[in-house]
Amino acid sequence: MLDQGAPPQNRRETASASPGVAAGLMRRKPVESLVAESGQGEGGTLRRSLGLWQLTMISIGATLGTGIFVVLGNAVPEAGPAVTLAFVIAGLTALFSALSYAELAGSIPVAGSSYSYAYATMGELVAWVCGWCLVLEYGVSVAAVAVGWGEYLNELLNGTIGVTIPAALSSAPGEGNGIINLPALIVVLLAMVFLLGGARESARANTIMVCVKIAALVLFCSIGFMGFKSGNYADFMPLGMAGVSAAGATLFFSYIGFDAASTAGEEAKNPKRDLPRAIMLSLIIVTALYVLVAAVAVGAWNWKKFDGSEATLAAIMNDVSGQTFWGTLLALGAVISIASVVLTVLYGQTRILFAMSRDGLVPKALGKVHPKTGAPRLNTVIVSLFCGVLAALIPLGKLVDATSIGTLFAFGLVNIAVVILRYRRPELERTFKVPFGPVLPVLGFLFCAYNMFSLDTVTWVVFGCWMAAGLVFYFLYGYRRSRLATPES
Repeated sequence: MLDQGAPPQNRRETASASPGVAAGLMRRKPVESLVAESGQGEGGTLRRSLGLWQLTMISIGATLGTGIFVVLGNAVPEAGPAVTLAFVIAGLTALFSALSYAELAGSIPVAGSSYSYAYATMGELVAWVCGWCLVLEYGVSVAAVAVGWGEYLNELLNGTIGVTIPAALSSAPGEGNGIINLPALIVVLLAMVFLLGGARESARANTIMVCVKIAALVLFCSIGFMGFKSGNYADFMPLGMAGVSAAGATLFFSYIGFDAASTAGEEAKNPKRDLPRAIMLSLIIVTALYVLVAAVAVGAWNWKKFDGSEATLAAIMNDVSGQTFWGTLLALGAVISIASVVLTVLYGQTRILFAMSRDGLVPKALGKVHPKTGAPRLNTVIVSLFCGVLAALIPLGKLVDATSIGTLFAFGLVNIAVVILRYRRPELERTFKVPFGPVLPVLGFLFCAYNMFSLDTVTWVVFGCWMAAGLVFYFLYGYRRSRLATPES
């Protein structure tokens, strides 16, 4: 009853896990069941409307944004000019995980991303923990990106009409005179409106915004290079390798979006072929842009000037050009492009909860699909309001580190899942395989662990509290309502 679509050996494996609480925590959902249920929700199905181009744009859209437009200003004071090296370290960590994601996305093309991969390989409890981490990763990431959007909106308003939104209405409580970050709340609600229209319409809007953001970064490099001073690199690593490691852990936030393409597995036209390609292509494009922009930024400004700066890239352009026009133009591009990150990451969050709802681990209402738009409407509204409140009330720095630790944990599990699935299901069709056997997935796991332990104690305390709350919810709700624990009606 638990695994009707599974091969005989998988039925025996799961059936033996039925008695006892400990065995119940280890029950796995067969790959065949995950794929057979693809697209199915309460009252409707998701629509397969996304090709390779749209999937790549979703991945770039979710990745290329606040990490370079805003978080760069937080990372440079930690690493100095060696922030370029920190980007490479974070990118290498992301690369190992991206390879694992590409293999699993081609083998298990479903909406749940690493949550579903863990369910098929490591059991329900680990899958729940991974899914709960993804809720932290995606939800807090949306909030962090929305905060960065507000900074560039103020820069744009100042450069065009000479006014800015008062600090009380554009900053979180605890940041100066902040009461509420209203712009951050607004951009989340705007993204919600797009998502309620369906995946195809959201993908079209995202593609336009991605093109704008790439053009904005190319413009920055063109202007910023005119102010390049090699002397700014004289003291390359002023805070030592510890500073580079801390910055790398923070900057990992800049790479988290590439797995958003994997959450579109049930809305892709040819997921087995296109998902691995979209993940790898987007990571290559994003990493090249990140390193180039960081190198130009540090070359144009002494690294000490970055401390406390807002809308950093726009400020550099104003300083180099001696006029506000170019900085204002970049701010316009940033306002449009950062909004695409909010849109695509929010999309990923809703699809992960959709998959968890279908498995019975969260309420069924989160998996209800609107018959006309093919979008999980209630899910989208609830997630958007949750993220909007976080964006309005929590400062950026705390959001960034909380996002990074949740992401690193989930990525580490994905690397383990690749090794386990190869051992347990060697016959499974794989449209992409991580090269060098288990070596690269193991390195990916170790890189993730290294970056996690580079984060501060407060971040670990927040993470621990979040995990504890998730386990309480699982044992009070998800454990008994899991579809693997109850017969089909």
